[in-house]
Amino acid sequence: MRTRKLGQTGLDVSVLSFGASSLGSVFRETNEAEAIRTVHAALDSGINYIDVSPYYGLTKAESVLGKAIKDVSRDKFLLSTKAGRYGTDQFDFSRKRITDSVEESFARLNTDYIDVLYLHDIEFVSSDIILEEAIPALQRLKAEGKIRYYGICGLPIQLFETLLPQVQVDAIISYCHYSLNDTALLNLLPLLEQQGTGLVNASPLSMGLLSTRGTPDWHLASAELKATCKQAAQLCASRGFDIAKLAVQYSTSNERIPTTLVSTANPDNIRNNAAWTNEPIDEELLKDVLDILKPVHNRTWVSGRPEYNEDIRV
Repeated sequence: MRTRKLGQTGLDVSVLSFGASSLGSVFRETNEAEAIRTVHAALDSGINYIDVSPYYGLTKAESVLGKAIKDVSRDKFLLSTKAGRYGTDQFDFSRKRITDSVEESFARLNTDYIDVLYLHDIEFVSSDIILEEAIPALQRLKAEGKIRYYGICGLPIQLFETLLPQVQVDAIISYCHYSLNDTALLNLLPLLEQQGTGLVNASPLSMGLLSTRGTPDWHLASAELKATCKQAAQLCASRGFDIAKLAVQYSTSNERIPTTLVSTANPDNIRNNAAWTNEPIDEELLKDVLDILKPVHNRTWVSGRPEYNEDIRV
């Protein structure tokens, strides 16, 4: 699989990466043995970057992933996890909690270092604690060699526009903003490239929006956005095509976006996702899908504090 540089970290990341949230039964109840096979299938398919968090499945995803990679040589993959979010409304970005969280993740993941540690969904807390407590904690962990690089992640684009000029980080994870229905991430690229910040684009399916099955109950998109995305998925299905293939190809084709995270707990799904990155995109179908999605292009939803959601189009 093709690789790209993750900012100025020097890390070569596969254009498609594995998001381990599904291992925590976030989208559906999963079978542990099948989930472990999925991780191995991802690695066998050329994916070299895996992302997880203690929040996913309330530590279940990390625990299952830890079993999957226990006997895999650590130099075969890059691993990122997160700190700061531990439940739907449970956030703690204090220095002590972040430090403790990393040690807990080490134990669950059967590793003694993390390639990239992200602060998880920081739009829900004051920027003061991020700048005064959390970032210094990450800097210390990096100096100690427990993490190689660090970054921040969240949903609102405005979050990064506000914080990145104030703090230097190695990488960010942005959710749901470079997909068929939303390309707002393009507006952030000049700032990222100017600062040399690595970029991980998460969820080319917009957390289930681009699917004929409809979204999970917890999805906060508007009824119009859900219906329009489902219509696009149904168009693809009517032509014997899975919109997931189009979405993965679309998101991984942009050379300015180093890697795109996809999540599944099904070995066949991850093999298909990996294979799709090497196949040519159906330009006619892409045009028709984008035409359907045009009325809701760049529509998103509120996440976190008001100051990070002032410019959103719902």
